[in-house]
Amino acid sequence: MPQARIKTSLFEEFARLSKALSSGKRIELMDLLCQAERSVETLARMTGMGITNTSQHLQILRAARLVEVRKEGTRSLYGVSDPAVCAFLYEMQRLARTRLGEADRIARDYFDRRDELEPVGREELLDRVRRKDAVVIDVRPVEEYEAGHLAGAISIPLEELKGRLAEIPRDGEVVAYCRGPFCVLAPEALDILREAGILARRLDGGLPEWRADGHPVEVGR
Repeated sequence: MPQARIKTSLFEEFARLSKALSSGKRIELMDLLCQAERSVETLARMTGMGITNTSQHLQILRAARLVEVRKEGTRSLYGVSDPAVCAFLYEMQRLARTRLGEADRIARDYFDRRDELEPVGREELLDRVRRKDAVVIDVRPVEEYEAGHLAGAISIPLEELKGRLAEIPRDGEVVAYCRGPFCVLAPEALDILREAGILARRLDGGLPEWRADGHPVEVGR
C-alpha cells in the first residue's frame, strides 16, 4: 500500500473516535459509563432520552469500540471497553474548558462561583481521611458508589440528602464529591449542606481523578 494511502487510512481510523463522540448525548453516556455499568433503560432515564434513541447512541459508541456490552441474566449491561477511554474523555473535557471560552464560562458560572471555600485537594483529603479529620460523602447514585468509591466515604445520594442530614456529624468539615470536575451533584449538595448550617466543601475533581492518583478505592457497600 502506498505511503499516502497508509497515512490517509490511519487518520480515517483516528477520526472514527471523533465521529463517535460528535454528539453531546454520547459524551454524556460515556461520562455515566465511566462511573459504572448500566442498562439501556437506566441510561435512558438518567439522560432523559428514549430507549430507542439511547440504544442507537450506544451502538455508535460500540462500533467505535469505546463501549462494550455483557449479559447478566436477561439484562444487557454497557460499560467502557478500557480505562483509557475514560482518561481520554476527561482530558478532552479539560481541553475544552482550556480552549473554548463558552465551556470555561459555563464552568465558572456554575462551579467556580458557587464555591464559597476553596475545593479540597486530593492529597489534602487523603491525609485528612487517614487522620479521620473529615467526613466524606459520596452523593452519586448507589450503583456508582458500589462500583467504586473513596475509601471511607459514606453513600448519601443527592436525592436523599435532605432527608438524611441528621446522619451527618456537625463537629467537623464535610467533603462532598461526585463524578468529576464537571459533575453537578456535589455543588448542589453543598447548597443543601450549607443551608442546614453544615460546614462543607467539595473535592477538587471526583472519583476518576482520585483513582488516577492511585489513592485507595473501595468496592461495594
